[in-house]
Amino acid sequence: MEQLFAELNHIFSFVIPLSDFFWEFPTNISWYKSIPVLGNFSLAVICLFGAGLFFTCRTGAIQITHFASGVRLLAQRKSHEAGISALSAFLLSSAMRVGPGNILGVTGAISVGGPGALFWMWVSATVGMATAYGEAVLAQIFKERKDEEFVGGLPFYGRKLLQDRKGGWYLAFSHVHHLCDVLHSGPGLQCRFFDCPDGQSHAGNDIANLPAVQAIVISILMIAMTAWIAFGGIRMVTRVTNGMVPVMAILYLLTVLLLTLTNLDQLPYFFSAVFGGAFSPDAIFGGLFGTVLVQGVKRGLMSNEAGQGTITMAAACADNQHPCEQGLVQSIGVFLDTWVICSCTGFVVIMAHPWAGADGTAWMALDKLPKFLASARQLTPAASLETIVALLICFCFCLFAFTCLVGMISFSEIAANRISRKASVINTVRLTGVFIAAFGICCSLAGIDLGNLWSISDLGNILIVFTNVPLLMIGSKYILRATRHFKAADGSPFTSTVIGWKSGALWWDSNENLPKENCSPDGQPVTE
Repeated sequence: MEQLFAELNHIFSFVIPLSDFFWEFPTNISWYKSIPVLGNFSLAVICLFGAGLFFTCRTGAIQITHFASGVRLLAQRKSHEAGISALSAFLLSSAMRVGPGNILGVTGAISVGGPGALFWMWVSATVGMATAYGEAVLAQIFKERKDEEFVGGLPFYGRKLLQDRKGGWYLAFSHVHHLCDVLHSGPGLQCRFFDCPDGQSHAGNDIANLPAVQAIVISILMIAMTAWIAFGGIRMVTRVTNGMVPVMAILYLLTVLLLTLTNLDQLPYFFSAVFGGAFSPDAIFGGLFGTVLVQGVKRGLMSNEAGQGTITMAAACADNQHPCEQGLVQSIGVFLDTWVICSCTGFVVIMAHPWAGADGTAWMALDKLPKFLASARQLTPAASLETIVALLICFCFCLFAFTCLVGMISFSEIAANRISRKASVINTVRLTGVFIAAFGICCSLAGIDLGNLWSISDLGNILIVFTNVPLLMIGSKYILRATRHFKAADGSPFTSTVIGWKSGALWWDSNENLPKENCSPDGQPVTE
């Protein structure tokens, strides 16, 4: 078996340098790298940040001016004939946004760029909220109804905007790369729960040291639970995320609040370090403005996933009265991810500032999760509470990983609907997701790190960024027209006429507004 794993790693050995090339391009070109500040930003970061600035300016910063409206939409309770509520779609997307990276990525960004990186995370999140708004509006405009569900997102609006069936197929296949992400979440969910409290080693082979029976039983239960949820379909996944996301978010907030309240004397340092370090970084972190800026912007954009097209599939599932409603809701998802959850991680690491103590060098040498646990331990008011705090953090970490796992399978299922809506195809995607999760757990049990294979998901993510951002620009006129209609609030229904769409009927079109060639014999709208 180990030989098989080794061969797989060898076969996919080309993926890591290829993925790194696309993520770093053109910073890996010497003349570009020599440009002050700009030379530190990759094309991916420029595209994502640029898209956010574009939609912020063109929509009148709707993510800020209409923030309260989005909150009110989340609080609405109404029956839905089809699809899921705006709140359920918000929680489903948050299950994907709020993941292990909210702890690992933020800790890593601060340890490289210093406390000021958190400030630039906030900036990137603010403009990223506008990108999330735009792509969610586009997903809602071009969503389609499937039985009692709505499906849509990047594979669907990509096909419509490109006016090419093959384009939609490519995007659908591209999004199935989320199944590769399951390899991350499966082992992470399993091993972290056991090795978090000591804060020392966090390699996959730690769980292999557990008693064989215990490890196997836990693995079987995890796989069975994943299969049960996956085969329950989108509605089952949303029921799970409806319950888990609030629990993990509130528990993490309360844990950090406890650490903050018992260390109030460190709050002045926190704010001075964040705002001061944003423009005058500490020498211990390199003292370069470009480093702190890049670390903050990159981590903020990668964490909240705005512009990556992933969350669009959750946005399309919602039943709304206007596409812009879900745009506002999804922008709040970015706020929750970065301004709230990432900030919690930042509070712990920065208030502890373990790099300033005698053990600063040793702290810098630790992996990301042990770094965070060491920071939390330093803020814990009593030694007797250290284990409890560590267990709470690890429990949240496990929930972060598990919701990501089921969310990835669900999003792959939604993307597969663009290829075929046959039950056999959808069940195959679900089964594949469960199989990959099981495979990842087996790798963890065997103590094998399939780093090369896992990098497929990183490669898929960057390719989707380079696909989705241009599509957002192509569809921006429809997003902006829908926004103007929404702001006008004149009571007129939203239809394809509002945005000037003339290439076939949209779901939003009522029967009387449809040309006859776009209706079935019974007068119902048809999709291409």
